[in-house]
Amino acid sequence: MKITEITIRQLKMKLKAPFTTSFGTFHEREFLVLEAKDESGLIGWGESVAFHSPWYNEETLQTNWHMLEDFLIPLILNKELHHPDEVSKLFEPIRKNNMAKSSIEGAIWDIYAQQTGQSLAAALGGKKDKIEVGISIGIQNSIEELVALVDGYVKEGYKRMKIKIKPGWDLEVMRTLRETFPDVAFMADANSAYRLEDAETLKQLDAFQLTMIEQPLASDDIIDHASLQKLMETPICLDESIHSLEDARKAVELGSTKIINIKIGRVGGLTEAKKIHDYCEANSIPVWCGGMLESGIGRAHNVALTTLSNFILPGDTAGSNRYWEKDIIEPEVVVKDGYIEVPQQVGIGYEINRETVNSFTVAQKTY
Repeated sequence: MKITEITIRQLKMKLKAPFTTSFGTFHEREFLVLEAKDESGLIGWGESVAFHSPWYNEETLQTNWHMLEDFLIPLILNKELHHPDEVSKLFEPIRKNNMAKSSIEGAIWDIYAQQTGQSLAAALGGKKDKIEVGISIGIQNSIEELVALVDGYVKEGYKRMKIKIKPGWDLEVMRTLRETFPDVAFMADANSAYRLEDAETLKQLDAFQLTMIEQPLASDDIIDHASLQKLMETPICLDESIHSLEDARKAVELGSTKIINIKIGRVGGLTEAKKIHDYCEANSIPVWCGGMLESGIGRAHNVALTTLSNFILPGDTAGSNRYWEKDIIEPEVVVKDGYIEVPQQVGIGYEINRETVNSFTVAQKTY
């Protein structure tokens, strides 16, 4: 394929309800969507999951646009490509900026799947016709509000609840949830809110039979996590610390993690995500797909990735109606009894509602 045109759109979508983590509260989501066109007229879609501010990592919406416009798009336009795996090789001279890289690569994977007459899931090697999903619940105003939310999601059939925690919103929260819902699979996500000196507090989470605790320590750490894992029975899952296959390998060899959260944007695209998946499968490390408050485009890519065989834990890919009054894809992603049916249509499997996209667009440029 040869990519002849790329359009960047900046969208702003209001969340149905505020979403709070240890590093901030979100009332709306601003993000970039990429539309790539090849010489035959096929169109592929990708999404950058970078936030407006550097809450999660160093990337932002603005820095992504800069990297795309000034470095990444010029490397892709009118280059002859035979497979999406070649994109990451083209981008090797550019350090980091994985979310910007992923947005282009995702659009090219979409085109490739269409060219080869298969769904994105099949193009990646996925075999599942449905995926098991959980839900991520932000920090609430009270434990009572949290309990009510969890109760609702349990009744909707979600298979796993991820609970955001931080110092002061941890032990009593998880104790109450476990006492109220003795059979529900819970995990705690700390988003790097703790330090190794908090080990005594974190060890007390073992009493609540959690599936895992996600990224309790610093976002760039794998050393202290290894020390903490030796003190805890609860498996540590790494998120922010893993940006590549090499990061995953080092963390596993050090004993820093027993589970890895694979986020497509964080690791630079589907090609690298698949490499991490394959390595973890060979080393008996379960993986799951994390969420970044994606619109339907990013959500569709997550669904496709999760069809790979070692995604054996429910991911964060909740239904569109969890976050949005109206998503930008048709049909929207729907969860039924804790599962999402994997679309079988070619490409990402969902149609883009251009009218809705245009209504949320605040800036755009074509290259």
